[in-house]
Amino acid sequence: MATKNYELPVDCSYATTDEWVRVKGTIARIGITDYAQSELSDIVFVEVPSVGSQLVPGESFGVVESVKAVSDLLAPIGGEVIQVNEELEEHPEWVNEEPYERGWIIEIRVDDPAATDGLMTADDYLAHVEERAA
Repeated sequence: MATKNYELPVDCSYATTDEWVRVKGTIARIGITDYAQSELSDIVFVEVPSVGSQLVPGESFGVVESVKAVSDLLAPIGGEVIQVNEELEEHPEWVNEEPYERGWIIEIRVDDPAATDGLMTADDYLAHVEERAA
């Protein structure tokens, strides 16, 4: 079975649970991958945590609701939420249209700069997706 061509920026790290992380210094932006948004289909609602919330790796920090399903967002790394993408309240479709740009979900202050070491590269994540599709 051929895998669709998914957008997977190389400057991001990827979780097996389909979240991406882009770290700049001590700040990390988090969203869901192009693969995840395509599997969910049309996203109609994104629930985000409050600014000041503490993310614990592997624990739920929000929900993405689509016309097909409701999916928990799982924290790929830990840290304090310093910003949420409030625009998603009016434009949840941005997660479908531009998951790595306008469709980002939260920004956190990273607890441990080495936290992304346990995540996948774009190539590793693509292999993970292809394995799941097989």
